[in-house]
Amino acid sequence: MRVIGAGIAGLTAAYELARRGAAVELIERREAPGRGCSFYAGGMLAPWCEGESAEPLVVRLGQEALTYWTQTVQVARREGSLVVAPPRDKPELARFARRTTAHEAIESDSIAALEPDLAGRFDRALFFSQEAHLDPRAAMAELTRRLSAMPNVTLSFGGETATSSPADWTLDCRGLAARDALPNLRGVKGEMLVLETHEIALSRPVRLLHPRWPIYVVPRGGGRFMLGATMIESERAGHVTARSAMELLNAAYALHPAFAEAEIIEFGSDLRPAFPDNLPRIRKDGRRLYINGLFRHGFLLAPALARMAAEIVFDDAFFPEVMDADQRQRQTV
Repeated sequence: MRVIGAGIAGLTAAYELARRGAAVELIERREAPGRGCSFYAGGMLAPWCEGESAEPLVVRLGQEALTYWTQTVQVARREGSLVVAPPRDKPELARFARRTTAHEAIESDSIAALEPDLAGRFDRALFFSQEAHLDPRAAMAELTRRLSAMPNVTLSFGGETATSSPADWTLDCRGLAARDALPNLRGVKGEMLVLETHEIALSRPVRLLHPRWPIYVVPRGGGRFMLGATMIESERAGHVTARSAMELLNAAYALHPAFAEAEIIEFGSDLRPAFPDNLPRIRKDGRRLYINGLFRHGFLLAPALARMAAEIVFDDAFFPEVMDADQRQRQTV
């Protein structure tokens, strides 16, 4: 089996095939795995929160990620997610509650018990107790470590040249680079920054609902926090705009003033591959599978798509929710 692309889609697909006993060749044109848009991911495993704006398919498939990242590849912490809003934006919190499930409405005392450093700052919140989070770079490093230790896996970085032996199956996980075969892919720019401060501690991701600056803050340990993320319909990668940086920092300050004294460790930006409906696809072309369109849900959807891909390869399975998506789209245009 040949897997092309070592972002989170390619790494999970390769690992799933290898765990089933296949000989796997993983090829990545960059010098190391996980250096595309996966490198700048937030790492929130929040399927029910995502239901606020994502389709039910994302919520359903995303729930597999909770078991995968806490049991199969044990790199996630299951501390839940907290959604808060400033007092003037309480209608935003009510709207979020209407659009999502699996949450509990809590008040100031419970907020303080979950996150002592937010005590007195918010009087109502939504707590999604079943959700989790991880450090994306640590997760990809762990998958790479496991793959490199498997005798049936060959890793090739820094080029696109496969071995001369033919592959029984090829799994194309190149993300936006696959537009040569998937022309309806588009890039959606996401920007993030990492702050470091020891003036505040958080145990779980916190989403701040705000009409202008909705953000999430994900603790990374060691006093570091990832702030994200923008969604801009632009294909200019590699640049964080002054507007985005200002809005992310203003929102962090609104969450807690201690972030004003934090050190900025990193800015980052890349393009997420998305189809017109922002839903993932597995496209089958003979014995080639294209796994793509994970949009802003890479770590949330990759485990389910990897499982599906393995079942297509080994069991001739068919998953209309992701394999018939293009046909449905054409019928509704």
